[in-house]
Amino acid sequence: MYRMKITVDLTNIISFKEMVLMRLIKKGYVYQVTFMAKIFPVNCYLVEEDDGLTLIDAALGFCAKGILKATDTIGKPITKIVLTHAHEDHVGALDSIKESCPEVPVYISSRDYRLMNNDRSLDSHEDQTPIKGGVPKTLKTRAALLLKEGDLVGSLTAIETPGHTPGSMSFLDKRTDALIAGDAFQTRGGMAVAGDLKPWFPFPAFGTWSKKTALASAKKLLSFEPKLLAVGHGEMVEHPMSMMEQAVNEFKRRIG
Repeated sequence: MYRMKITVDLTNIISFKEMVLMRLIKKGYVYQVTFMAKIFPVNCYLVEEDDGLTLIDAALGFCAKGILKATDTIGKPITKIVLTHAHEDHVGALDSIKESCPEVPVYISSRDYRLMNNDRSLDSHEDQTPIKGGVPKTLKTRAALLLKEGDLVGSLTAIETPGHTPGSMSFLDKRTDALIAGDAFQTRGGMAVAGDLKPWFPFPAFGTWSKKTALASAKKLLSFEPKLLAVGHGEMVEHPMSMMEQAVNEFKRRIG
């Protein structure tokens, strides 16, 4: 039996399918959709626009029904799909969602489009360490629109933040200065820059390609002075600057 109840904006939770919890929380124009919140939190986001919703990331394969249920609860359709990077916990449900929304365009950085196609080659100017993390071998969907620094997707400005992967991107909504940062930061297990291993939740660090590149990107994100930080793993943080600065300084000390 499948039973789902969603309390938007405020409280707990609330859905079980095969013992998997799904939660929906709203802050401003940003809805955080979380799966397995108490176990292994995986987030994706729905950003509200006048004409619909921009889906940022597609979580894991089993999450498609929960994401679509969230759009029903909000009462608007998905009109764009934007990917922060190509790892499997960010693109897993992409094929299923595209089957339900075949006309919706998919965006990714031009650099991580290569990773989306399982091309793990490195450019000469990049840190020559192996790219980590998995990309589903069965993924059929490919992005049709490739992003670069400063591109606009609705209300979102694309920011190149390589480090976790070579083509990782973050997105800033200037209406409220909400920053959706993918895995450039994590808040589960403590605020941390990608690559800074937190014992209570080490997995984003395990999947990070270049620590020094991730640190440079984290410093770059500080310059945007976000009022809300939304990440791939962990809770959203309002007024996050002091915590982000502390995480950057701690990581800088660790890697010298």
